[in-house]
Amino acid sequence: MAVTIRTLLKRKQDGGKFSVLTAYDACFSRLISEAGVEAMLVGDSLGNVMQGQTSTVPVTLEQMVYHTECVARGNQGSLVIADVPFMGAATLERTLEAATALMQAGANVIKVEGSDWLAETVEVLTRNGIPVCAHLGLTPQAVNAMGGYRVQGKDDDGAAALLNAAKTLDAAGTALFVLECVPRELSARITAEVKAPVIGIGAAPECDGQVLVMHDMLGISPGKPARFVKDFMADTGDIRAAFQAYDRAVKDGRFPADEHCF
Repeated sequence: MAVTIRTLLKRKQDGGKFSVLTAYDACFSRLISEAGVEAMLVGDSLGNVMQGQTSTVPVTLEQMVYHTECVARGNQGSLVIADVPFMGAATLERTLEAATALMQAGANVIKVEGSDWLAETVEVLTRNGIPVCAHLGLTPQAVNAMGGYRVQGKDDDGAAALLNAAKTLDAAGTALFVLECVPRELSARITAEVKAPVIGIGAAPECDGQVLVMHDMLGISPGKPARFVKDFMADTGDIRAAFQAYDRAVKDGRFPADEHCF
């Protein structure tokens, strides 16, 4: 049976874990979904791993729609989450246009980066049948404003702001959260205090789910891997086996380990 938002919510309520990987084409979409991974993120990280960009900022809505269509065609039952790209959520009108295009391309959920100011957007999208995944913490589209890729919520003020944003967006009807590069204690607390399932990347093992960029967990991304990355291909030597090993490690609670957290 196809994975839905209700599937992930029940997993959280039952105390279970679920796995998420990025996907950008039909071939890998099929392999990932067949491996048992509950959700696939069509991430604007395609700018880095497929286009060779230094950030996600150059990725366009048209490109996101194209890759979402590709992933949807190969999908064998995973939940498909698609990123609203840079400036796509700058206004409510632009967000509605982007969300409509991504849902019509085959997404089941749209993901937006931001903070509590997204509350109205979440309410309007949800009212119109579009589930929203809110991306908090390190938001790569804002890398220039943040001054680089930095852990968020390290001090008391930052932690309070992140917790408040999560609670506000949860009350607005957010279906899922992604917490990126958020200290373990804070991300564990957010996970415990919001109703929606929380997906971590560089966050806490206590998050309800975990996500990695596919190229990172296969060990084929250029440059030094981030602290929160584990190369599952190194242990298996096979792409299908790597996807399966990642899925098992997340569900068994073996990934992320202490060395992957902040």
